[in-house]
Amino acid sequence: MTSNLIAEQLRQLPASPGVYLLKDAAGNILYVGKAANLHHRVRSYFGAGQKLSLKLQRMVARVNELDFFVTSSEQEAVILECNLIKRYRPRYNVRLKDDKIFPYLKIDLNDDWPRVHITRRLEEDGGRYFGPFASAKSVRQTLKVIKGIFPFRSCSRTITGTDSRACLDYYIHHCLAPCIGVASQEEYAEVIRQVILFLEGKQEVVVKELESKMNKAAEDLNFEQAAWLRDQIQAINRVIEGQRIATTVRGEQDVIALAGDKDQACVQVFFIRGGKLIGRESFVLQGTRSEEPRQIMTSFIKQFYSSSPHIPPLLLLQHPVEDTTVIENWLQSKKGARVHIQVPCRGSKRQLVNIVAENARQGLEQLKIKQLAAPAALAAALAEIKRELHLPRLPSRMEGYDISNIRGTAAVGSMVVFDQGKPKPSHYRRFRIKTVSGADDYAMLHEVLKRRFKRSSSASATDSWAILPDLVLIDGGKGQLNAALSAIGESGVKSVPAASLAKENEEVFIPRRSEPIILPRSSPGLQLLQRLRDEAHRFAIGYYQKVHKRETFASVLDTIPGIGPKRKRALLKQFGSVQGIRQASEEELAATKGMNQSLARRVKEYL
Repeated sequence: MTSNLIAEQLRQLPASPGVYLLKDAAGNILYVGKAANLHHRVRSYFGAGQKLSLKLQRMVARVNELDFFVTSSEQEAVILECNLIKRYRPRYNVRLKDDKIFPYLKIDLNDDWPRVHITRRLEEDGGRYFGPFASAKSVRQTLKVIKGIFPFRSCSRTITGTDSRACLDYYIHHCLAPCIGVASQEEYAEVIRQVILFLEGKQEVVVKELESKMNKAAEDLNFEQAAWLRDQIQAINRVIEGQRIATTVRGEQDVIALAGDKDQACVQVFFIRGGKLIGRESFVLQGTRSEEPRQIMTSFIKQFYSSSPHIPPLLLLQHPVEDTTVIENWLQSKKGARVHIQVPCRGSKRQLVNIVAENARQGLEQLKIKQLAAPAALAAALAEIKRELHLPRLPSRMEGYDISNIRGTAAVGSMVVFDQGKPKPSHYRRFRIKTVSGADDYAMLHEVLKRRFKRSSSASATDSWAILPDLVLIDGGKGQLNAALSAIGESGVKSVPAASLAKENEEVFIPRRSEPIILPRSSPGLQLLQRLRDEAHRFAIGYYQKVHKRETFASVLDTIPGIGPKRKRALLKQFGSVQGIRQASEEELAATKGMNQSLARRVKEYL
């Protein structure tokens, strides 16, 4: 039933374009919407006999008050609606999950020596922005790729050209070193221009320019420069090959498709530039229950492009949007040029949309896997593992093991623990390999398992080492499983169930069975075992990188005359790393315990 307040407010609504806000009794905003005619649109929620979805019926039952903003056009209403949804995140709106300011790559063209760096602030300051990216991880990956190809600076120091020494990037051809005056401003600006072309998807233009320079360098017998340019060209060509798509498309376009399940949807965006897939991002929308695909697509387009610094002339969509003309006009006003929205039905464009739709479906499946941590799902997964692996009891405590090394150097092992299907980091353990020389993963695994279960026999009852697992999971196949079983047997503990999970076909091996167990990819039990295996791998890799980095850094300091173990420890304690020591001034180094001005100068010279 419509309250007296709502009835009076409905009578006062103007027949103008604008944005309306529906609120509950506590003043919380339930929904934000835009309308070409506020009077007609808002009244449609409360009229007798209106056919509303179950979701809208629940919302209308909670509405106690409404508010509105009059705008001069529908286009302005779209902009205001986007801003209000981002600000208030109303429960009944379709909204981007964890909606925050997206990360971008920025090139500050107002700087004489521009850097390429990550930012979350999109400003009209003359800089070039590329994005938005769905996560910090994806923008860091893009930055890593271009940094490996183009020698632009990554430091934030003031460039004077008079520094006495360049950083390591210069010596590995990752920077032109303007800090020491090696490169002119024109030469550096040329690199930045190539970076911009690359990020715009115009890699072939860059390749042609580099090939011309390479040939000129070879003619001048400057073979070192020619070889470096050749490596640059090969790196760019590898990126281009990875961007080729199976369909024939031309020009610039964003291709967008979605897959939904219950109250969430996964949206995939493919960025096509010059017939190449230069990037893709995956976004999660919440509040999609009972919403039509058209409504979900409309909400995403408005929220995504309100934060995008670049809008292509063509959007290829899996589903049509509401108020197509209004949204096209809004996008056109942002871009300053014509923007066309198309829902292809056949041909190469439809084939491309189908590819993106399949990626969205796979993305949704991966999202659901991540949500397996729900209690009911975990219980089902544990029960399935017990049944399929023929375990004597429910695997309440599972331990995963992995080995990480490169040709036997800095070899380490990891042990991770899942308790009731969830990670228990306080029980994770790391191992430095002590008895194995060379690259022998079986022997390393044998050492780790033997040391782990030897500790269990001597540990006190309150020590986590004393807790025996219900399942030991090894990353690998039969060979790794046999090495683990041998170690467990030699350690003297009672029988501990063990299995191995091979990556290639996700086959599960158990003792006394020649053939592997094949579980469906959608199986919650397999997905939990994969999580355990992958967590052991992640933990091992992290420890390996830490050990390798520490040993590498230590070897650098060991080469400096006068810097022995005590001074090395003091410097690392004071500055955290060799990079920190390198960035410190001579005065800061000299002030460190055990150091003096002469030693500080020597350290700076060596680093």
